[in-house]
This record gives sequence, structure tokens and C-alpha cells, in this order.
Amino acid sequence: MNEWLKKFLSQFKELWIKWSTVQKVILFVVVGGAIFAIILLASFNASPGMVPLISSRITDEDLLNRISMRIDEENVDHTITADGRILVGDKKTAQRMVAILVREDLMPPETSPWEIFKMDRWTLTDFERNVNLREAIRQSVEQHIEALEEVDVAKVSLVLPENELFAEDQNPVTASIIITPRPGSDIATNKRKIEGIVKLIKYAVEGLQDENIVITDHQGNQLNDFEGLIDVDRLELAQREMKTKRDLERQYMNGILGELKAIYGNDRIRIINVDITLNMGKKTVETEEHFPITMKADNPRTPFDETEVIESITISEHLVDEEFKGTGFNPEGPPGQEGQTPPAYKDLEGLVGNYSNQQTTRNDVVNTRNTYEEKSPWEIERITIAVAIDGMWTWVYDEEGNVQFNPDGSIQREYTPVTDEELSKAQTLVEHAIGYDRDRGDSVSVVHLQFDRTAQFNGEDERFRTKDRIRRTVLYSILSLAALMVVFIVFRFASREVERRRKLREEELSRQHQAMREAALRSAEEEGVEVQMSVEERARMEMQENAINMAREHPEDVAQLIRTWLVEE
Repeated sequence: MNEWLKKFLSQFKELWIKWSTVQKVILFVVVGGAIFAIILLASFNASPGMVPLISSRITDEDLLNRISMRIDEENVDHTITADGRILVGDKKTAQRMVAILVREDLMPPETSPWEIFKMDRWTLTDFERNVNLREAIRQSVEQHIEALEEVDVAKVSLVLPENELFAEDQNPVTASIIITPRPGSDIATNKRKIEGIVKLIKYAVEGLQDENIVITDHQGNQLNDFEGLIDVDRLELAQREMKTKRDLERQYMNGILGELKAIYGNDRIRIINVDITLNMGKKTVETEEHFPITMKADNPRTPFDETEVIESITISEHLVDEEFKGTGFNPEGPPGQEGQTPPAYKDLEGLVGNYSNQQTTRNDVVNTRNTYEEKSPWEIERITIAVAIDGMWTWVYDEEGNVQFNPDGSIQREYTPVTDEELSKAQTLVEHAIGYDRDRGDSVSVVHLQFDRTAQFNGEDERFRTKDRIRRTVLYSILSLAALMVVFIVFRFASREVERRRKLREEELSRQHQAMREAALRSAEEEGVEVQMSVEERARMEMQENAINMAREHPEDVAQLIRTWLVEE
């Protein structure tokens, strides 16, 4: 291998020497282009691949923006190309987003089922093509249903009958789907999501109708029986209406109770009941008004009203005025024959008559305003509220400010009832708070009622007695501690006095002994007798001489030392 490499390098050097400058430049360009192509290919291979959401272009800009916003709501990264195509990360994400777009009617109307489910056309025999087509549709529908977050597993069965010559002989396309919801999903009770799955299947299978689709859960319960859900919807509607009623009653109760508690106290107000009758019927009112025509508007700068109006304006008028005067014409029969005119009319011949007809038809117009108003989903028909107010309890004190007690040991209390004037004011406040309407049949009752406070009073009495016991215990404890402190101080002083006297006696005895020894020493010295002192006595003498010398030389230090001894003792 090394020899071959050496041979190749030698040949390359020979060629390099023989090549001209142009050939060398061409070589460098070819090698650089190859390296650039390799780098570009590696970068393309390293970049993540994108899968088109829909193969066809989306020409509607508004629809494209709405689809992009819906994909953003699902937190899915996507890219919109210049020609109107949407690219997502992988095939599974594309299937899930297509299912969501179909469920919410966001698919472009020109999109065909082949482009949605990304199926290939088959060019085998008719039988194999039909079998493969049915299997491809079934698998694609299963994948799209399972791509939904609420569905764990989906099983789809399709029946695609052969085309018949006559429409009355054609069997319908049918589909049955069994889905297993994910734990915690509400797809089994959410009508909107089931309708989305039905629309998804109808979009996938041509000729499939709603009545030929059966969707069940893994327990066999049919989920798309929307006719059977009418009673359930009615029950849910009733529950929502009752919830609205309870919420409204709670809102009134909390508002009134909070304000009355702030006035009378937290434990003196009870709202017995708040009942609100609601009319949940939907009302639509259409009104037509006719009002005069304003010819001259009012000038707001003047203090008087100068408006000029007329009731109507004539836009057309038709007048008829007919008059006739003369004799009437009485026809006779053919010449030579007697006429058929009755005798009574023959007597009127030759009389002169008058005829007059006057008619006036006038078309007038006035201002007209049409008002269309739709009432709120509910309306209050009647409000009933009952409020009870308790009086005030106060403790009884003597002249010295001490609490009075009953013979059984409980605290004496006095009760002050609520006056009629206060009840009337409270009722007025409640009426204004609820928007009282007598014509509507509202009822407000505010009464004085004495509450049962036995448990409260027992608790107060027990707390008072407990507090009194604690106070007495603390007082006695303080007195006992004070007595102990006095005894301790007296004992301390007495013991110090006994100790001081003991030390004084010892010092006096020591001084007497020292004086006796000194006298003995002096007498021995005077007599010339040699006295031998013990070691302890010499040490004592030396210590005493040192103490005397130190006291003479450093009197302040000796005084401080004595003070320290006294403090320690």
C-alpha cells in the first residue's frame, strides 16, 4: 500500500510539473466544488425533514391564517412555504392536525380525500384494487382517529358495496367504529367531539351517510345516538338553569348578608331563605314605531323649544268629481212591437235626474322605526327573601365595674330587642338591594327574632371562669415567689452575718495566739534562750512580713484585693 501511494504521489508530481496554470486552476475549482457539494449534502441530511400537512396548495389567505393559528394553539411547529403549503415535523403530527382541522371545518373545500389521507392509487386488478382501497381507507381512518388525544385505540370496519346499475339497487356504504377513550377523557359524553369523528369519517369515505355510521366505546355503548341524547341534553339544560338560579341566589345572599353584618354585627343576622323565580324562555321583541316628521330641529343655544313637526307628508293624491243631470233612457223592443218595460218604470219616463260623485284618495307617509330586540337568556320574575335580626345581649356590672353572676355561677346578661324603626330601615335597605318591584310580586320580610345562644353563653362563661382561674393562679404564684424571695434574702443576710461573726472570732483568736507567740519569743530573746520555730511558723511569719511590705509599697492593689474578697464572699 505504501509503495502504491508513493508511486501515485510521484506520478502526481510529474503531472503537476507538466500541467499549465490553467489546468491547475481547473483542478482546484473541481476539487473545491466537490468539497462544497459534500458539505451541502451533509447539511441537508443533518437538517430535520418536514412533512406536508396537505399536499395541495391553500390559495385562501384568510383560511391559511386560521389554520396556522389553530396549529399554534396545539403548540406544533410548522412552516408556511411561499406557494401556500404547510409543513410540519413528522407524519404522525400531520395526521393528528388533519383530524383536528376536519373536525373543526378548517379543511380547504378543494381538498380531495386522497390528499387528506395521502393514499396512492392502485393499478392492479379490479378486485385487488378494491380490497387495497378499502384497507387503505380503513387504516388511514384508524390512524387519524387514534391521533386524537382523547382516543387510545380505534378499530374501524368499512363496507364498500359494488356499484349497481340502478340507484334503487345500490346498497349503502356503512361503517362501524369502536374507540377506547383515554383515562380522564370526556369524549364519551362530549357531543361535539363525537360529531367531529363522524365528520372525519364522512370526509374519508365517499357516499357515507350519518345514519350508516355507528360509533361505540369499548363497553358497547353507542356514542353517536344523538336522537337518544335529546333527553340528556334537556336534563343538562335543566341542570344549567338550576345552577344559574343557585348562583344568582347565592350572589344576592352574600351581598345582602355582608352589608347587614357590617351594620349589625356578624352574629345578629340570619338570612332564612332567598328564592328567585327565573324565566328561562328566550324572547324576541320586534317593534315598529311611527312618529312625526321634524321640519325644523331645536336650536340647543336658545332657551325655548323651536322644533317644528308635521304628522305626515302627502306624496300622492287622486281626486274624482263626477256630475250628471238629465232624463234617463228607457229602451223599447223592436219596431212594431210592444216593449218589455214594466209599467212602473214607464211612468218615470220624461223625469229629470241629478247624479254627483266626489272622491279624494291621498297617500301620506310618516317616520317609521323598526326595532329588533332579543331578550337575555333569563329574566327575574319574582324574588322572595326573609331576614331575621337578633337583639343585643350585654353583661351586667355593679357600681365598681365588676361582673355580676347568677346563683348558678353564670354571668348575668340583659337583652335589648330590635326596635320597629330599625326593622323598617333594614327592610328598606334589603328592598333597594334586590331591586324590589311590587308589581312583579316580590316579597321582603325582615323580622326580629331572638336567637338561641345557650351554647355561646356557656362558652363565654367557661372562658371567663378559666380566665379568672388563670388570673388567680398567676396572682398566687407571684405572691408565693415574692414570699420565697423574701425568705431567701433574709436567710442570705442571716447566714452572711453568722459567717462574718465566725470569721471575726477566728481572726480574734488568731491575733491572740500571734500575740502570745510574739510575747513568748520576746521573753525568750530577753532571757537569751534559743528558740526553734517550726517550718509553718516561719512560713507564716514570712507571709505576714511580705503582706505588710506589700501594703506599705502598694496600698491601692491591696485595697482592690480586699474588695474582691469581700465581693466573692
